[in-house]
Amino acid sequence: MIHTYLTFEGCCEEAIEFYKQALDAKVEMLKRFKDSPEPPRPGCDAPQNAEKVMHAAFRVGETLIMASDGRCSGSPVFQGIALSIAVANVSDAERCFSALAAGGQVMMPLEKTFWSPAFGMLSDRFGVPWMVNVVAE
Repeated sequence: MIHTYLTFEGCCEEAIEFYKQALDAKVEMLKRFKDSPEPPRPGCDAPQNAEKVMHAAFRVGETLIMASDGRCSGSPVFQGIALSIAVANVSDAERCFSALAAGGQVMMPLEKTFWSPAFGMLSDRFGVPWMVNVVAE
């Protein structure tokens, strides 16, 4: 089994709240650096990052996504990957696409393609690339 793990470099909690609103994400677990029984490691769990997210898990539909603030550098980079969300109909695609695109950048507007009644690509406001696709019947 492979799970997606996103490192938000300091804005993980904000991102999770965004996905709760945009995609009805459900948080299954969230641990902060201050919760660790281990001694702090240089660079990632410094005292100023005590409230930052060390590890979180949330679900979007049936999919488990894991996330953290990583080293809290303030510069998340998501290159060479995209999360693809399959929805049942055009109405759901429009809702998801619009919610994810808020504050982000549309790379391909949601439109009919030869494989789907609606497909589009965007990066959300955290820089995470998404593809929204209606599964053709």
